[in-house]
Amino acid sequence: MPTLSGFDATQVDPLSSFEPLPNGRYVAAITSSEFKPTKNGNGQYLELTFEVLEGDHKGRKLWARLNLKNPSAEAVRIAEQELSAICHATGVMRPGDSLELHDLPLVIDVRVVKRNDTGEMTNEIKGYDKRGHEEQRPQATGSTPPWSRSQAV
Repeated sequence: MPTLSGFDATQVDPLSSFEPLPNGRYVAAITSSEFKPTKNGNGQYLELTFEVLEGDHKGRKLWARLNLKNPSAEAVRIAEQELSAICHATGVMRPGDSLELHDLPLVIDVRVVKRNDTGEMTNEIKGYDKRGHEEQRPQATGSTPPWSRSQAV
């Protein structure tokens, strides 16, 4: 049995809930990266772990999976575009290794989405930006999308 000798729970804050982060833009950095096999075994994805660096959610982790080795050309194209966005946000335009992207602050655009398999709410990273662009991008006012509003004549 593994020993826990020396651990004192009175000296460590208990883990808080894993509720999804609210929609927003967060300063974060990639803290780890690893190639993993796809579920069906016919490809590999690059799993990137992001850690929020500032604010109320400092320390929270989020993940992105980039299907860089996949029989689907479309999946690879999307993964390469996402990797390009990360490279532009970090300023590392030609990484030779994913380690070169670690510990570089960038802004991640996080959204709460419903998982297809379980129906649970979870976070997805929907975009990347350079640090200094933390502020929320302006949103259209009103509940009707701009393209659906009638034009006054």
